[in-house]
Amino acid sequence: MPKAVWNGAVIAEASEGETVALEGNIYFPEAAVKRAYLRPSDKHTICAWKGVASYYDVEVEGKTNAAAAWYYPEPKSAAENIRGRIAFWKGVEVS
Repeated sequence: MPKAVWNGAVIAEASEGETVALEGNIYFPEAAVKRAYLRPSDKHTICAWKGVASYYDVEVEGKTNAAAAWYYPEPKSAAENIRGRIAFWKGVEVS
């Protein structure tokens, strides 16, 4: 069962069938992510084929991992399978 862990806290956990693997990242359904650990970030990036990504800071036990989670609120049609999903990086362990 894939899960995302940072600073000792499980931030997301879902079954294999609920996640999407894309470009070496695991995208978790929003319902599988513990929103209490996420804070909106002002960061945005652009992917030519996925669209504009928005980010969250991950906060656990008073520590912040800036822009460590991202999602595509309006993905391009080629990336429609990651709509409503969140991925992690920057030290968040996904296994």
